[in-house]
Amino acid sequence: MKIKVLFILLILCPVVFAVSSCGTSTEATADKGKIKVGIVFDIGGKNDRSFNAAAWEGVRRAERELDIVLRDVEPGNPTSIEPAMRAFAEKNFDLIIGVGFAQSPIMEKVARDYPNINFAIVDGVILDKEGNPFPNVASLVFREHEGSFLVGMIAAQKSKTGVLGFLGGMDIPLIHRFAKGYEEGAKSVNPSIRVVNNYVGVTDSAWNNPGKGKELALNQIDKGADVIFTAAGNSGLGAFDAVEQYDRNPSGEANKFVIGVDSNQNGVKPGFVLTSMVKRVDNAVYDVVKEVKEDKFKGGFHTFGLEKDGVAYAMDENNKSLISPEILQTVEAAKGKIIGGEIKVTDAMAK
Repeated sequence: MKIKVLFILLILCPVVFAVSSCGTSTEATADKGKIKVGIVFDIGGKNDRSFNAAAWEGVRRAERELDIVLRDVEPGNPTSIEPAMRAFAEKNFDLIIGVGFAQSPIMEKVARDYPNINFAIVDGVILDKEGNPFPNVASLVFREHEGSFLVGMIAAQKSKTGVLGFLGGMDIPLIHRFAKGYEEGAKSVNPSIRVVNNYVGVTDSAWNNPGKGKELALNQIDKGADVIFTAAGNSGLGAFDAVEQYDRNPSGEANKFVIGVDSNQNGVKPGFVLTSMVKRVDNAVYDVVKEVKEDKFKGGFHTFGLEKDGVAYAMDENNKSLISPEILQTVEAAKGKIIGGEIKVTDAMAK
């Protein structure tokens, strides 16, 4: 493992670690006293316009506003993740962020080996054998089912066929949470509505296969779906292509719609995106960097739901003409009831 870490350091030195022995004396002087933050992205990469992109926006905002040293790694394959994390740890970074649940077992090992370094993982949960959180790991988790419930309500009220689609990336409990909330929200306004579910795959590559995403989305449309909610990372962009393929009706409105995820994707294909179920990964990542900067870091669960705007549906200039005030009124009423505990959305990950 030491050889792998050294290899990562040598390969990434000028790009990732422009500090200490890898940087110039000017850079080292300028960075002196600043906290150092390293982020390791999921396989989809920081430009996936979805999950990773939201995390990237959060750390970039922290870089601008909090005056930190920021370095990032985009692993080409899963085996590159652990050496990248260990390389950051060897350089005594103040905070190491992992993006995606799949990094949980990797971060567990690295965090155990470096107990004096702070770690944070997006969508992951790291516990010891007794079921207690690691004191040096912040688990940034979201109540995706709550936001998915709201976009399910929007989809059901917009649908003309009574059939909706759900396109998941990797077939895992976390994505089932999106699917279940979406279906419950849709059925809350139309009990007879039908949801067609598909998943891109069962390995990490499921997040980065837009061709397969498009194929599955087209199959869902063939089965009657006219609104498709995608929770599939970069693979979900295939669903955007699929609905665009069905063009617009004579009034100028799209015949089929997609619902984006994680980041606000309303502008990816304006007019074809009904809304986006936004996870404020950017805020969560920014907040944990700020905690480290202010020496207030705490390990354990950091949970983001509707009450903290941790999840939401996106409204902007790209979709405001697509969703009527009446639909928004029903959705906002449900949002208040979820926050108040009157509506209980099923968490598919709950035991």
